[in-house]
Amino acid sequence: MRWIVYNLLFAFVYTAMMPVFLFRMKRRGGYRERMGDRFGCYPDGIARQLRDMRGAVWIHAVSVGEVYVAGQVMRALRERIPSLRFVFSTTSSTGWREAEKQLGTSDVLIYNPLDFPVCVRRAMSRIRPAALILTESEIWPNLIRACHGCGVPLYLVNARVSDRSAPGYRRLRFWFGPVLRKFTAILAQSEEDRRRLVAAGADPARVEVTGSFKFDVANRDPEAEKAVAAYLDRWDAGAGRVVLLGGSIWPGEDVVLITLYARLRRIFPALRLVLVPRHFEKADTVEAAIRRAGFACARKSRTPLPEEGTGAPEGGATIVLGDTTGELMGFYGNAALVFVGKSLCEHGAQNMIEPCLCGAATLIGPHTENFRPVVSDLLEAGALIQVPDAEALEREIARLLADDAARRALGERASAAVLRRKGVVGRCADTLAAELRKTGCVR
Repeated sequence: MRWIVYNLLFAFVYTAMMPVFLFRMKRRGGYRERMGDRFGCYPDGIARQLRDMRGAVWIHAVSVGEVYVAGQVMRALRERIPSLRFVFSTTSSTGWREAEKQLGTSDVLIYNPLDFPVCVRRAMSRIRPAALILTESEIWPNLIRACHGCGVPLYLVNARVSDRSAPGYRRLRFWFGPVLRKFTAILAQSEEDRRRLVAAGADPARVEVTGSFKFDVANRDPEAEKAVAAYLDRWDAGAGRVVLLGGSIWPGEDVVLITLYARLRRIFPALRLVLVPRHFEKADTVEAAIRRAGFACARKSRTPLPEEGTGAPEGGATIVLGDTTGELMGFYGNAALVFVGKSLCEHGAQNMIEPCLCGAATLIGPHTENFRPVVSDLLEAGALIQVPDAEALEREIARLLADDAARRALGERASAAVLRRKGVVGRCADTLAAELRKTGCVR
């Protein structure tokens, strides 16, 4: 009965959300031409590839961050079992573009089927996976049940249960429990995640704490840092300046940073502000906020560079707006201070490991549910500053601007803390490779 109710609700919600999905396809481009994947119907070329590679491991990830995680798992597993081939599925067009970079020459990329019985069955009949690996909190009941019914081993890696989701998981244990108990193994980010998964009905003997993959995913990009350094120098935000970067910021956080910058630059004339929104389609709104505050805007994708040697007019009166793909790590490597977005005006937070790795003095707001174990680790190591509101953010930034030694020491602790926590992917790949061999999926 529970699955009949789930399927009816899923069909109703998906139908109701269809206008949103169509709008996103139009705005971002992406998976319209592969819409059939959602129903387990693949283009002829992809269908032939799937027939030729039966016995591959199916790995699924949604967001860009999860795709990085899945890519790390694929590479680590292939080092241990060179014959492995993967069917990689994702849900969003942004995830697709990143997943394309993670594929091996013999792998296949698809969109994940809708979690509706007929779609899942059709996809399973085409893929016939040797195992299914899901990432983080990707729990699709019909897909999991179908795999379990076909004897396909199931693994959940980098597993987490957010603060917001935990009470619901616990209350709906009667529903989540039967799904979670179908996993062959669950590799959790933290002891707290393990407790929450067990409370939701997972088999304690199958849940292992391995740590967060996010520490391994973060890697510095020296070439990007060099290119961004040259770019910032042309806008009088290079050597001799102190760059405050708002990384992956969400609506409202841009205004907070612009407002505090307007006040602090009078006290600290070397201060420069760079804003990188989480979604680049919001760049027009951020640019409008910059201009309303009386600043010029140097937009990375379209503003012509000033003549070399002239610098930006009225140094510090120009705010740089980063709206190009793949350069955020380059910006982090050139920042003295970083505020990580979706933590002050929105809930969840973006990745604070990356600026910490780059040695920037990193600050976050109070809402960090998506990175709870990471934040706990970094706060305990003295590698991060968490503030409750915009006023406290300004006070902490002012304090760090006034004390160069404290700012540098915070950045050094942050970098060292991240480096100490790397190696999770390798340990998880060892566990998965052993499981795959034990279950007879591979030799």
